Amino acid sequence: MNNPSRRQFLTLAAATAIAPTAPSFAKVGTDRILSMRNLHTGEHLDAAYWVRDDYLKSGLKQFNKLLRDHRANEITRMEPKLLDLVYQLKEKLNYNGEIEVISGYRSAKTNASLRARSKGVARKSYHMRGMAMDLRMPGVSLANLRQAAIGLQLGGVGYYPKSNFVHVDVGPVRRW
Repeated sequence: MNNPSRRQFLTLAAATAIAPTAPSFAKVGTDRILSMRNLHTGEHLDAAYWVRDDYLKSGLKQFNKLLRDHRANEITRMEPKLLDLVYQLKEKLNYNGEIEVISGYRSAKTNASLRARSKGVARKSYHMRGMAMDLRMPGVSLANLRQAAIGLQLGGVGYYPKSNFVHVDVGPVRRW
């Protein structure tokens, strides 16, 4: 484009402005597999949730169960974009181990109970909407995990070094 029209220029500028926030996978067309362990239940899952350029219902269902509210034994539909965020974190950090999950979904009752015991639990937590996860990756420092999550610019990132985990969610981009 030697002399782009105003419309072409604005279109290109808009595409460039949103590019950093759009999900980008280094291996387009590759199946997305996550290996996780729920620290509260001891359950392990090594499964694909994305196959042949689409979400795999059976894989999503398995992650919904793994990430359930273990206190109330309630399962909800986890936001697939949360799994995409975790997958991108794993890829960005070249991590091939098992991701340790401290918390996935929380029922309103569980969230209220945790909130009564801790100032660090949000009243309208994204955990209650299946849009958040507290995790760690053994062998990866929490500081590096936090920086990688912040760098993705795909949602909220909370840093809890005393409790040994990083919170990620697919809500608005923010950090604490």
